Amino acid sequence: MSLDQQIDTDGIILTEAAALKVKDLVSQQPEESLVLRISVAPGGCSGLRYQLSLDERELDGDVTKEWFGVPVVTDRMSAPYLIGATIDFVDTIEAQGFTIDNPNAQGSCACGDSFH
Repeated sequence: MSLDQQIDTDGIILTEAAALKVKDLVSQQPEESLVLRISVAPGGCSGLRYQLSLDERELDGDVTKEWFGVPVVTDRMSAPYLIGATIDFVDTIEAQGFTIDNPNAQGSCACGDSFH
């Protein structure tokens, strides 16, 4: 575990690197109250697909946790699939983007976008 990461067994974990990237993305948008929303939906080659978006909606049953000043929201149906999942942002020569390390995933596809 990196030093910029906090442990939470009740929800989604956002690393400091991911929080900084989300803040950067939010600063480029005209809306003022955007949060990072993560959910899972049927799809992908492994059965379930992660969906990350900047969102201003508040849905009934949303679960919200704040990391490094960034609210992270998930809907109540997705929350059980994401307990303990870590969202990070990598920026290397090989890859750039958000990654999700999910201890609940029994397997995933090669692209890392879907799991089962």
